[in-house]
Amino acid sequence: MIVRSFKDIEGTDRHVKAAGGTWESKRIVLAKEGVGFSLHETTMYAGTETSMWYANHIEAVLCVEGEAELTDDETGEKYLITPGTMYLLDGHERHTMRPRTDFRCICVFNPPVTGREDHDENGVYPLLTEEV
Repeated sequence: MIVRSFKDIEGTDRHVKAAGGTWESKRIVLAKEGVGFSLHETTMYAGTETSMWYANHIEAVLCVEGEAELTDDETGEKYLITPGTMYLLDGHERHTMRPRTDFRCICVFNPPVTGREDHDENGVYPLLTEEV
């Protein structure tokens, strides 16, 4: 059994800040736990824009605080994401997030991330593996 809090991982190597400065993520469950998914609390900052494409992962996102506009970059469709709204990137969709306020969400990735990932020039997380 693992018990830890987001507060426990603040300032550790599990507390990742994007090189571009648009988000930070507290990665509470990682690939090294060997459970088949990773779990994160991510905060995206108001007034920023982040384009992403999880070519190697499926991601589910549940908004718990704030408001953001999600654009499906493949269709141009826009969605307002508010607390209690979930979106699932089950088709590896290219997408862009534009937080209107600081936007806090809980994210689940499959396959799990290692904690070392950051978006590359295409918005992709590399597929890194971890010995379990």
